[in-house]
Amino acid sequence: MGQSVAGIRIPDSALARAAAAAAQEPALLYRHAMRVFLFASLIGRRRALAFDADLLYVAALFHDIGLTRRYRDSHHRFEVDSANAAQAFLDGHGVPAAETAETWRAIALHTSFGIHPHMAPLTALLGAGVETDLFGSHFDEVTRAERDAVLHAWPRGAGFKELILEALAEGIAQRAATTFGSVCADVLERHDPNYRRMNFCGRVLGSNWKD
Repeated sequence: MGQSVAGIRIPDSALARAAAAAAQEPALLYRHAMRVFLFASLIGRRRALAFDADLLYVAALFHDIGLTRRYRDSHHRFEVDSANAAQAFLDGHGVPAAETAETWRAIALHTSFGIHPHMAPLTALLGAGVETDLFGSHFDEVTRAERDAVLHAWPRGAGFKELILEALAEGIAQRAATTFGSVCADVLERHDPNYRRMNFCGRVLGSNWKD
């Protein structure tokens, strides 16, 4: 019998164990991922949504892996690197293509806060779990007792708010151009005094078109 937190069972299949082993470091992102999974699962239970717990677990564990050191020289958005890593992992474990594609979408869209709520359950729930851990959203769907149980099992730790922003900034510092149209522009604007965000209006008005 695997571990349960707030009535949510932590997946313990071979796939789940391999995913957890692949995402142990850094500890800050691993603990965040575990909380995201638990909050997402609690919200899914509250909404009576059908979802694959193993896929949600993999999506949660991999959703920020594109911020880690191995991707520092990438020219993709970190969300895409994370989604690609999950896809390669699932392909390597023989997961059907449709389920792999669904997991890719969930991870790629997890920072698209106005979009993921309208997507299929896996995408919507991963996004909701991220919103809960980062913004304190969805407290109407996760009780105080449930939140306390999650934090007891996987503590945020002192200074989590600043530390998660620092992790984001470090993960995207060498690929500032990928932040156009994403929340990561806010992160670099806060952490890099030399960063200048790319402006949508400026790109339209300064395009190669005459009119």
